[in-house]
Amino acid sequence: MNKPVIEEIIVVEGKDDTRRLQEVVKADTIETIGSAINDDILAQIEHAYNTRGVIIFTDPDFSGEKIRKIIMEVVPGAKHAFLPRKEATPNRSHGSLGVEHASDDAILEALRKVVTPVDTNEEIPLISRQSLIDYGLIAGASAKLLREKLGDKLKIGYTNSKQLTKRLAMFRITPEELKTAMQEIKKELEDDLERHT
Repeated sequence: MNKPVIEEIIVVEGKDDTRRLQEVVKADTIETIGSAINDDILAQIEHAYNTRGVIIFTDPDFSGEKIRKIIMEVVPGAKHAFLPRKEATPNRSHGSLGVEHASDDAILEALRKVVTPVDTNEEIPLISRQSLIDYGLIAGASAKLLREKLGDKLKIGYTNSKQLTKRLAMFRITPEELKTAMQEIKKELEDDLERHT
């Protein structure tokens, strides 16, 4: 099989992520060494962004999001690849979520659906906090599950309730796109429920 070639440099957390990515695609990586990302690594990422572009592809967990946020302060125009949490789960009972656990298909899909944030100072339709509450994304028993499903569907990654408004604005998600995604998620959840009853 001919591996797809990725022009941009992919920013990952560690050696296992690099090894796993290079099994699936031809790509150069920069490793952040987990959340121990330092100024030298940030300078490398900035240089890579200016010469070839970068894709941030961190684990779909708290520390992956923290690393993503640190990098975005240095290169706000970087592209992002997001892996659904269920695709990053280790096969064994221990171990943390990670890119290194993803299937070939999940990695290729994440890299096919790379997204670029926009300058959130531009005039864009903002989604109100009240809308997010109405959809059950901020408050309620299933808010975390709904945010996880929304992040997967819109390819914007998992967020906590505080990050959600900013992430939706950053990726220019319109109220209409949010409404459609939530309708699809609701239908999927109802179908799941029917299958299990």
